[in-house]
Amino acid sequence: MKKLASIGSYLKKIHRGYGNNILNLLSQRGFTDLRISFLEVMLYVCEHNGPTIREIGIGCNLKKQTMTSHLNELKKRGYLFTEINPKDRREQRVRLTEYGEKFKLNLIESVSELEKTYTDIIGEVELERVNLMLVNFYEKLHESSLIS
Repeated sequence: MKKLASIGSYLKKIHRGYGNNILNLLSQRGFTDLRISFLEVMLYVCEHNGPTIREIGIGCNLKKQTMTSHLNELKKRGYLFTEINPKDRREQRVRLTEYGEKFKLNLIESVSELEKTYTDIIGEVELERVNLMLVNFYEKLHESSLIS
């Protein structure tokens, strides 16, 4: 149990630190109105072309109520808009506004800057090794249905 608790604790600390670092870099670029909880949704939307609300919820592992709240806030702040899929009128696609596209460019720059910082700290080979190990760990847990 000690190993598993330790792994979970370190992953949580690293995740929280990563989110705070990205938010700080974005804040320096003028994006001061985001919270860590919005960041994951924005990352997903920026990485996918017009995902559905359901896809974002699954991809971010968020409940429908939380998803709706986050999307409404991000729409109100001018980052996103939704549009009805003309082929399936029950489906809504989430798109970046012009301001959201500006955010995306700054997000890419912020992630690159943070990745360079991490690389300077532990080295490129070690960072890649950590990434591969975490991907493998996630995929095996997902396959065994221990995480969704």
